[in-house]
Amino acid sequence: MPQLLLRGTELGAIDAVLFDKDGTLSISEPQLLTLAQARVFLCLEQVEAPLRDDLRQLLERAYGLQAQAICPAGITAVASRDHNLIATATALVQVGLGWPEALAISEVVFAKADERDARRSQQHDGHTSATTQGLHDCLKQLQAAGVRCAVISNDDMAGIEHFLESHDLAGYFSALWSAEHRPRKPDPAAVHGLCDQLAVPVSRCALIGDANSDLRMAVAAGIPHQRALGYIAAWQTPPPLIEPHPRIHAWSELTVR
Repeated sequence: MPQLLLRGTELGAIDAVLFDKDGTLSISEPQLLTLAQARVFLCLEQVEAPLRDDLRQLLERAYGLQAQAICPAGITAVASRDHNLIATATALVQVGLGWPEALAISEVVFAKADERDARRSQQHDGHTSATTQGLHDCLKQLQAAGVRCAVISNDDMAGIEHFLESHDLAGYFSALWSAEHRPRKPDPAAVHGLCDQLAVPVSRCALIGDANSDLRMAVAAGIPHQRALGYIAAWQTPPPLIEPHPRIHAWSELTVR
């Protein structure tokens, strides 16, 4: 039975590894930064000039925009598209718009911003988020050991599939769980749903993510603490992950035997 090791320390026997996407499989911060900035710009275009300064500040705080970086624990990095949309509409309400108008503006803004989203659009010279360094070698090792891999993400299916296909990763993954699945993460039942797809027991899985919500979800679902692993190498500012979850600084630290 394959044994998962982190820096030479055994974490236990596994049948599968569940991976978060943005900030774990992918270095998505540059694209998420551009996406958040586009959403702010497009929102400001939709309101009267006297409202723009207050709205800009509200949106930047909500999105986790920090100069030329994204807060890895903020909603742009962690939350689903529709949760980001609701936060945007809420900011619009705070500067005086009615809820129906705020929601309609947010829908228009997000549709326009999605057209510019290089993570999934083929119109950006074929560019998409880069893979985290050493990922291919790690996935090859897991596949060779007979360990099944899956993606659990709050991106939509189109975004997940586009990323995997763009980097020749699709063949490594046996199942996908997206924002379109119910329940979505961080509900622990999302882990159970994905493990059912894989036909593996939750207790024999590892989960790797870059957010506390990922790690809490994993443990609540029945994955042991030592196999709820925090990946911290994809952000300018490392995500503030809770103890006692082990940290992965590079994929080369993870081995199977």
